[in-house]
Amino acid sequence: MLKLILIAGAGGFLGTVSRFFASRYLHYLFLTSFPIGTFIVNIIGCLLIGIFFGISEKGNVMSSEWRMFLTVGFCGGFTTFSAFAFENLALLRDGDFFYFALYSALSVFLGLTATFLGQQFILKTF
Repeated sequence: MLKLILIAGAGGFLGTVSRFFASRYLHYLFLTSFPIGTFIVNIIGCLLIGIFFGISEKGNVMSSEWRMFLTVGFCGGFTTFSAFAFENLALLRDGDFFYFALYSALSVFLGLTATFLGQQFILKTF
């Protein structure tokens, strides 16, 4: 059990650091009140978790430790629902109802779509 906790924790650390840098870079690149950094990071994270679960479903390609590291750890640290919720509240507080609706709807739709496409790509390609 301790081994799995350390594996997930190591993946979570790397995912969190990756999210920090990617989100900062995207906010720097696109100067907008739309929370583009969290949005893009969350969609990429959904695509990645779909790919990782697709790989893990292909048999003995990925060990359970690697699956834990990549899905629970890395993707769990890379994506962030709490930032998504906070940014939506900030958009509502600022009266930016269009960006609130756009951010919420696109995040859910594209997140589910990216997860599905990532998984299907692996299952059908390999």
